[in-house]
Amino acid sequence: MTMPVTRMRAAILVEQHRPLVVDEVELPSRLEVGQVLVRVMVSGICGSQVGEIDGVKGPDRYLPHLLGHEASATVLEIGAGVKRVHPGDLAVLHWRKGPGIEAEPPVYRWRGAALNAGWLTTLNEYAVVSENRLTPVPADADSETAALLGCPVTTGFGIVTRNARVSLGETVVVVGCGGVGLAVIQAAVLAGASVVVAVDLHEPKLRLARQLGATHSVNSRAPDLDASIREILGASGADVVVENTGRAELIRTAYELTAAEGRTVLAGVPRKGEDAAIDTLPLHFGKVLTGSHGGETEPARDIPRYLRLVARGRLDLRPLITDRTDLSGVNDAIDRLRRGEIVGRCVVRLHA
Repeated sequence: MTMPVTRMRAAILVEQHRPLVVDEVELPSRLEVGQVLVRVMVSGICGSQVGEIDGVKGPDRYLPHLLGHEASATVLEIGAGVKRVHPGDLAVLHWRKGPGIEAEPPVYRWRGAALNAGWLTTLNEYAVVSENRLTPVPADADSETAALLGCPVTTGFGIVTRNARVSLGETVVVVGCGGVGLAVIQAAVLAGASVVVAVDLHEPKLRLARQLGATHSVNSRAPDLDASIREILGASGADVVVENTGRAELIRTAYELTAAEGRTVLAGVPRKGEDAAIDTLPLHFGKVLTGSHGGETEPARDIPRYLRLVARGRLDLRPLITDRTDLSGVNDAIDRLRRGEIVGRCVVRLHA
């Protein structure tokens, strides 16, 4: 099969701690078994991409490579064996595995040499994606908000429904109100939490958190953060605390704020080499400390469920998108994300 597209513009991570290079890239000459060619419509920028650039997990062994893991896209062609999507479908691209074939990652070419990519990348005009990393959605779904179902919304909702299992009337504290934290707040409200406390150091994020349903907000620069939150919750602490920043001192605070038989869920990833010290004794008497891997999302099951909430007016994802750019503005957007200037999610319009 001849590929209908041979070249594209893409953002390339060439060297850690340096801006991405936006340049023309050559696509593979054919699709292999289980691969799908898509036109990327809208991609989100996640803190994970900033972490890759900044070396949060250590040296990157795959440079240079493409990046990005959440998007909406239109299916152009399918490789042998692909059954879950068809040309013309609108789909969500997601890093969590779904059903279907896990194909070999594609090899692009840049300046005459191989350019690495994983099972999906999204900060590029087109992408060759593994079948199990995309889920078809209704053709009338909004392409901007659909992109958020690739990571922040599914992760946030999975944290609430699968990791924390929030019940009616429980109290929830959300530490870090970026894309995932804001989705946690929305999900906690829908789950019937009686109190939802948003914690962040940026006041505009706290304002958006309250708009999305947080009952209280606390700036993490408060002289005594623990006392400020307990003034809202009472001395016993919260039933659930979700920590999204990955900062060791806030992981400890989140754990200590959790009630004796409550649940602490860690969504943020600490920098390589950073450790959080906690008193483990409460774990023997009912307290739970757990990590989250994308909210343990099952894309083929969860994405349609969340879209039904959107269609019926129970969930509004539009406020989560506060910034928009095109591919040429991706480095500026990443810098603003680092500085905390992007209040919700920034999306990159590639073909929207």
